[in-house]
Amino acid sequence: MGRVVKRAFRYRFYPSDAQAAELARTFGCVRKVYNLALAARTEAWTVRQERVSYNATSAWLTGWKKNDELAYLNEVSSVPLQQALRHLQAAFVSFWSKRARYPTFKSKRTSRRSAEYTPSAFRYRNGQLTLAKMFEPLAIVWSRPLPVGASPSTVTVSQDAAGRWFVSLRCEDVIPETTVTGAVGIDAGLDSLLVLSTGEKVTNPRHERHDREALVRAQRNLSRKAKGSNNRAKARLKVARVHVRIADRRRDQLHKLTTRLVRENQTLVIEDLTVRNLVKNRRLARAISDAAWRQFRTMLEYKSNWHDRNLIIVDRFPSSKLCSACGALVEKMPPHVREWICRCGTHHDRDLNAARSILAEGLSVAACGAGVRPHGRTPARGSRC
Repeated sequence: MGRVVKRAFRYRFYPSDAQAAELARTFGCVRKVYNLALAARTEAWTVRQERVSYNATSAWLTGWKKNDELAYLNEVSSVPLQQALRHLQAAFVSFWSKRARYPTFKSKRTSRRSAEYTPSAFRYRNGQLTLAKMFEPLAIVWSRPLPVGASPSTVTVSQDAAGRWFVSLRCEDVIPETTVTGAVGIDAGLDSLLVLSTGEKVTNPRHERHDREALVRAQRNLSRKAKGSNNRAKARLKVARVHVRIADRRRDQLHKLTTRLVRENQTLVIEDLTVRNLVKNRRLARAISDAAWRQFRTMLEYKSNWHDRNLIIVDRFPSSKLCSACGALVEKMPPHVREWICRCGTHHDRDLNAARSILAEGLSVAACGAGVRPHGRTPARGSRC
């Protein structure tokens, strides 16, 4: 037996010209409907102090389709349009719950191009996926098999900035139960991407720095092209390809790293890093963004949930200056000091000591129930035991 979870399996596919044209029309209609609904809901609130529900926006969609200027909305499947309204409703719920900012309009140039289909708008049979308004199945590269007997609940089609097409199938999967007893503290950094309380240091690959020269050349070439020209479009595509290569390598490394940590340990403790504030440091912003601490935490959270692991997120504290042996706190420690000796005589590696302090802090506050933020909930502040 194992845990049944919902997982998304992402594959690349190569559409025909007709399929690409149909998907491009769908992306445009999804963006249009989302923006129309957002504008109408914003006006309803600012003018009449009225909160609009999903059902009301769905009724608006029916009226928009009868408008001669928006008649083209009838040319695509109605399901992705309804899903766009559901996504807008979810965005407002997050805003009302103070988990996110106010929803913003989708841009043709910068917003993600995607459309979501429910089972009524696609057919999945014998390993072939056919979307509504299409006569042929998508040419998908099945890089890994779907779970045996899987029946996708939703299908999301997207196109990235480099022009690559992807399809994501969300279905149930069984995660085998494994029994492990290890506990590890994890300190995120820049010299080393991660330092574990076990003594292991994970090298920071610095993906963006390795491709920076190629990125600079591509961006310089883009700046020389006339706006609106075909050559500028080609140059923009080259810049996007460098960016996606960096992102793909970073994501692949983080997936392998987080999977290993979750499989080897029952309890994982990390520090709550406010990345949004840290990147305000102009000298370190690029390096911090390249390290992708937030992405690492997100992966660790959902994989810990899949495998029934204990992920403890402690509030920030002076972990580097706190002796993991005796608990003494050093008043000052400049960033260039990488090793130090405590008054108890213990010789510390700065980052390793921080990882061990984080582990001790997480285990202690987990037992006391103070200062812990499991899976992003608001911490209960209080003194330690």
